[in-house]
Amino acid sequence: MGEKKPYLAVLLVQSIYGGMFMLSKAAFNGGMNNYVFVFYRQAAATLFLAPFAFYFEWKNRPTLSFVTFCKIFFLSLFGISLSLDICGIGIVYASATLAAAISNCIPVVTFFLAVLLRMEVLKLRSVSGIAKIVGIIACIAGAITLALYKGPHFNLLCLHHLFESHGIVSHVPSSQTRIKGCFLLFVSNTLWGLWLVLQGRVLKDYPSKLLFITLQCFLSTIQLFTIAIGFERDPREWELGWNVRLLAVAYCGIVVTGVTFYLQAWIIEKKGPVFLAMSTPVTLVFTMFFSAILLCEIITLGSVLGGLMLVAGLYSVLWGKSKEEKMNDAKCLKAEVDKERSEFKQVVPVETKGPSLV
Repeated sequence: MGEKKPYLAVLLVQSIYGGMFMLSKAAFNGGMNNYVFVFYRQAAATLFLAPFAFYFEWKNRPTLSFVTFCKIFFLSLFGISLSLDICGIGIVYASATLAAAISNCIPVVTFFLAVLLRMEVLKLRSVSGIAKIVGIIACIAGAITLALYKGPHFNLLCLHHLFESHGIVSHVPSSQTRIKGCFLLFVSNTLWGLWLVLQGRVLKDYPSKLLFITLQCFLSTIQLFTIAIGFERDPREWELGWNVRLLAVAYCGIVVTGVTFYLQAWIIEKKGPVFLAMSTPVTLVFTMFFSAILLCEIITLGSVLGGLMLVAGLYSVLWGKSKEEKMNDAKCLKAEVDKERSEFKQVVPVETKGPSLV
């Protein structure tokens, strides 16, 4: 059961992210300002995580040097604050389904960054390397299809009355808006991929995962407030009522940021950043289905085809990585066996040597 825990954890994480895309889009469609929303979700996450962090890890906390603090500050700025703000704008321009589909580019971006930082290896002349290249090409083709091609529309069973009081209506983004939204979402995912890769390195300097995540949430809350107050100064836009806005803030702040950030840190520690990023197709399936039903989003053929290309590309890269890991494990096992045989040959003659007759 212990070996299955990382797989169950990534399924939970990606399902939670699917709910995030759907509720975020519902709040934006209801008129909530993106910058205010992102600030509130990070503030909620900080308030939720802080008591647990202080209770469980404060007494045994490692020393936080100034250099490590600066690393965490900039990791929060680019990987959380800017990534979430840009993602929110992208969702406003596009749709929850497109946001979930574009998020499948994260593994490709993460893989490239991991290769550049020498955390992953790309062997172009091997079968695993070819599979990774094919996967990357398929992801690029899928992203282009999502941005440029619409095709026929599909309407699923819509429970529009669930959100009708917030002015949510089904729509298909225009071509220009669609391209702009996809571009912003890709930029956001690039920053997110960088956050996934660099997080593993910073955790080595500050291994207390809960304090590490809480500090990032606290710093990003300050950063996001500075950004939000610069773009939105109307007090009415900062009001929260008993509606989908409050639900989205609470869900994204407590469940998404508070719970999944900790789970992600645990998964990265156990399996690495690429393993986590490869599970993102679950988010697309979840978001496409429930957004069509609850938000009345119209599914286009371009979204389906682009999503399938992205998923196929991701699993091609995943297969290549899995095959490469098996080959490395086999080489390590062979090296250990050869070493044991060599040591055995050196020891046996000494142990079986008889007493001298002289």
